[in-house]
Amino acid sequence: MKTINWGIIGCGNVTEVKSGPAYKLTSGFNIEAVMRRDREKLEDYAKRHNINKTYTDADALINDSSIDAVYIATPPDSHKLYALKVAAAGKPCCIEKPLSPSYADSLEICNAFMEKNIPLFVAYYRRSLPRFLKVKEWLDNNFIGDVRHISAHLSKPANQTDLLKKDNWRTDSKIAPAGYFDDLASHGLDLFAFFLGDIENAKGFSLNQQNLYSAKDAVTASWLHKNGITGSGTWNFGCSDHVDHVTIYGSKGTIEFSVFHENPIVLKSESKTQSLIIENPKHIQTPHVENMKTVLFNELTAHPSTGKTALHTSWVMDKILDKL
Repeated sequence: MKTINWGIIGCGNVTEVKSGPAYKLTSGFNIEAVMRRDREKLEDYAKRHNINKTYTDADALINDSSIDAVYIATPPDSHKLYALKVAAAGKPCCIEKPLSPSYADSLEICNAFMEKNIPLFVAYYRRSLPRFLKVKEWLDNNFIGDVRHISAHLSKPANQTDLLKKDNWRTDSKIAPAGYFDDLASHGLDLFAFFLGDIENAKGFSLNQQNLYSAKDAVTASWLHKNGITGSGTWNFGCSDHVDHVTIYGSKGTIEFSVFHENPIVLKSESKTQSLIIENPKHIQTPHVENMKTVLFNELTAHPSTGKTALHTSWVMDKILDKL
């Protein structure tokens, strides 16, 4: 079996446990090089993760002939810059979510890879996790009958970083215009489209209620899936309680789950009642990365999270934020 050598641009927290080890532990994959501008942190990361090559220049990594594919794990505002260079180099790519801060930039990224027929994946890894595949199985088996509506609620208190007004890309309006909505709600909205099909229209209200940072901290929305299923969601990052709850309502029952918390997934229907605790893997992106392997090794499978699916999520988010 050929080994695909990956290069990682940006080796921050997300790559420490969630994603980086998944690339190293997937058979046929190898992390050959990492790039970070801070040389000291770069060398420390490479040493701890036993990686051969280090770069402080992204162009040098992208154009290294020994690198077969590139994983972009930087904040969203730099995704387009690096992605277009990877596409120009003709290499498969995985980009952290959200694909970019805007639908326009996301479209430009996708078009660059489609024009060259190069695989583009996006790290909406929940589409590959066993707990959410079980929810999809319940839906596909029509246990709750015809799906009518989905309701989502995510709220959290302001954290110490926010209260102390320290730098954080997730609350910088130049990088994440809607703050934690960009970072967290994107996972949920992408998952809802995976479960229930693409969204036809979406509207919302968004504002900054706390004035702790430049990005927005409160969003509420409603949407309509192409198959007639309605949806509603609230994301607020200044509430007293941490709530993470989604309910899918059908003509014969309901399914309840959390997007981030590892709470039980619960099915209540006329024909079946079940509550399951399905833990996520230690390296949570492992199923996502393994699915990329099946595609890149031409095992005749389609990956659940591609540039095309992530582009749709970018469109929905911009619609909710009244940017389109």
